[in-house]
Amino acid sequence: MKPSKPSSILTALIAFLLLLSFAQAGVAQAVARKRKPSAAAKKPIAEAQRDIAHLETLIPQLMNEGEVPGLSLALIRDAKIYWARGFGFKDINTKAPVDERTMFEAASLSKPVFAYAVLKMVERGDLDLDTPLSKYLPAYIDNDERLNLITARRVLSHTTGFPNWRNDGKPLTIFFTPGERFSYSGEGFVYLQKVVERLTGQPLNEVMRKEVFAPLGMASSTYVWQDEIEPQMAAGHSPNGKAMGKRKGSEANAAASLRTTPTDYAKFVIAILNGTGLKETTVQQMLTPQVRLDDGCVNCLTRKLMQPSTALSWGLGVGLEHTEQGDAFWHWGDNGGFKDGVMAFKKLKTGVVIFTNSDNGLGIIPEIIKAALGGNHPVFSWLTYDAYNSPTRRLHKTIDQAGIEAAVRQFREARRQHPDSFKANEGAMNSLGYSYLRSKKVKEAIELFKLNVEMFPTSSNVYDSLGEAYMESGDKGLAMQNYQKAIELNPANANAVEMLKKLQEK
Repeated sequence: MKPSKPSSILTALIAFLLLLSFAQAGVAQAVARKRKPSAAAKKPIAEAQRDIAHLETLIPQLMNEGEVPGLSLALIRDAKIYWARGFGFKDINTKAPVDERTMFEAASLSKPVFAYAVLKMVERGDLDLDTPLSKYLPAYIDNDERLNLITARRVLSHTTGFPNWRNDGKPLTIFFTPGERFSYSGEGFVYLQKVVERLTGQPLNEVMRKEVFAPLGMASSTYVWQDEIEPQMAAGHSPNGKAMGKRKGSEANAAASLRTTPTDYAKFVIAILNGTGLKETTVQQMLTPQVRLDDGCVNCLTRKLMQPSTALSWGLGVGLEHTEQGDAFWHWGDNGGFKDGVMAFKKLKTGVVIFTNSDNGLGIIPEIIKAALGGNHPVFSWLTYDAYNSPTRRLHKTIDQAGIEAAVRQFREARRQHPDSFKANEGAMNSLGYSYLRSKKVKEAIELFKLNVEMFPTSSNVYDSLGEAYMESGDKGLAMQNYQKAIELNPANANAVEMLKKLQEK
């Protein structure tokens, strides 16, 4: 039976109203979808502005307390440079200001950029990651078959067995079987550089220009000195704040001679974040752990007892850090007068590049990275650089203000009163002692090395250093005594063995 006419009209009306309701809901959802991106975009912008305001206040404070004349940085967000700025002076004498165009020595930040070029060669088949480098460049060192175990992969992951740098006038040697463990080595990068130059038939800087600088738009970057960059170059500064002469060597060094700006270097970092110039599988390999780091050392040539880190490892040319915040790649730079740092998170597309023209720079860089990126970073403990407000840095200031006797007395008293929180750094104290020894202030150096012996009585190296200071002062007996103690603690301490032998022969 057919429904009555009024019933049909009612049904049609209900259907129309329902259809209208759905249509309005669809429009509302579409409007909401359109609004979401703009609303979400405002939050990162606001956060970025707060970060910048905080850093603009924090950085000058840290530079003042840490005695850093000049600093420049670039911050990366969404794989783009969203803020770059210079602070302070290029040269403390001229008071020329640091700006975005100021160039710095990138020091060991040279290594990741070189690694990127090497991986491009690997992708093209010009070089193999796991072929012994001796196949490309035979007889690099004599009388050691272990040379045939060194590959590009082992160079980029610092597992060659080479020292960081060979001793002056002595041949390069391999300290442990390549691939056995991590030990940071610039010498390995120089070896790979010579292989690259032989394969390409071109000097390193030309290789880097073609493979990296030109494709990425890094117009203010070079591995060799060029006279035209002099107005842009910052001068390095000693721990005491004295300006150094600009290094103008024409020889390129893949491990240490890059001169660049933070914005140029940020372009390279962004290339890694985006996979520009490399296949994604290659970038993944670059950022995949090749070897775990040892919590106890950076240069681990004679170390037998290893303490594998749970958070830190090394990839191909970069350090890697695994934390609750995410996985980051990083590196630090340490040339005389210049200290630098870089850290970036590939998944988050964020990062920061920091260059300083001071030997004190790594005392403040960790604080800036934490402020810029957030989170806790175990790499800073592994590197063991002294913080700007550390006991050793305060000791240094007190020596300059009140003399060595008063400074040592205050240091010991502070250590006695706060034994749990007083954290001195063996390496930093040793470096401070050597800075005075190089300045011919032998008395100050001896007192500092004696303090180090008090705090680290099981360290062979601190006795070695004290022995050297006594030898410099002309006290043969105490020099021999301390070298002997250094050997007792570490029979493999080659320097102590050699120096003791020389003293015994006199």
